[in-house]
Amino acid sequence: MKTTLSLIASALLAAALPAAAQDSSVTRGRYLVSTSACHDCHTPFKLGPNGPEPDMSRALSGHPEGLQMPPAPKLPEGPWLVVSSATNTAWSGPWGVSFTANLTPDVETGLGKWSLKDFVATIRTGRHLGRGRAVLPPMPIPVYNHFSDADLEAIFRYLQTVPAVRNRVPEPLAPLASSSQ
Repeated sequence: MKTTLSLIASALLAAALPAAAQDSSVTRGRYLVSTSACHDCHTPFKLGPNGPEPDMSRALSGHPEGLQMPPAPKLPEGPWLVVSSATNTAWSGPWGVSFTANLTPDVETGLGKWSLKDFVATIRTGRHLGRGRAVLPPMPIPVYNHFSDADLEAIFRYLQTVPAVRNRVPEPLAPLASSSQ
């Protein structure tokens, strides 16, 4: 019920805004998503003629649900700390393994049930929905939490306009114990 009410409230708010204000907010959101490296991790890479490139047919859909990742390779002692998948959507480091989220408005697997408040709380706190598990690296929460409220609203409004992609992203994996690596 709360989810339905949130969706109705968001729709009523959008309807109350002048069309020009909605359009400029979405345009600003598109600009921010395009210039803030969101596609670098949330849009899976594919092999193109010049090497890896974003697969825009799956724009912002996160780690492909059909891509089962093997255990991450153990890195030797030294300055290397992180490895990533060829799709640039799975990352392994001292925090464990993180998978980039589906940012499309798919109701079952993306941000379709999220409210603006949920989105802002996630970025401001670095916690899923502002209260759940930590948002893990490489997500640059310490940088993104400096966006203004208006910028975060514009980003959220834009994300609600991209094509929904049904893509269930795996939950993060905890770090392996030192002895099992």
